[in-house]
Amino acid sequence: MSPKKAKKRTGDGASSNVFSMFEQAQIQEFKEAFTIMDQNRDGFIDKNDLRDTFAALGRLNVKQEEIDEMLKEAPGPINFTVFLTMFGEKLKGADPEETILNAFKVFDPEGTGALKKDFITEMLTTQADRFSAEEMEQMFVAFPPDVAGNLDYKNLVHIITHGEEKDQE
Repeated sequence: MSPKKAKKRTGDGASSNVFSMFEQAQIQEFKEAFTIMDQNRDGFIDKNDLRDTFAALGRLNVKQEEIDEMLKEAPGPINFTVFLTMFGEKLKGADPEETILNAFKVFDPEGTGALKKDFITEMLTTQADRFSAEEMEQMFVAFPPDVAGNLDYKNLVHIITHGEEKDQE
């Protein structure tokens, strides 16, 4: 019997086809997000990068355990391919509404369902694919914040994904 060649790896092949899970534009957006999070520009997201990312988002007192839990989700050092694979696994089977809601929930650790208008404006005009002042104005005309300046992002996401306002319960 001849020895089997170790060249061809069988299994799930997750890392080899992860790029086929997303459209090119989505991969570019994930790359921008990865680049923003990779604060020290070493090609990996580590504890310090996560802490700095949270700080940039206004969360200064993130518990070490929370950061450790996030890093434990990865099978090893988080380079871009691992980052993309992790998102692919998280998004697999998730509907668009749940996916978008989860993105907003990152900025709402208390789970209030609302975010400050000023905070959303700051995030959308300074990070990744930046919104213009005109785009922000259009968004707030379509989705006006309440009198306290809070945007009900759960309703916003519902309208984005379903096209009509959620019945107020």
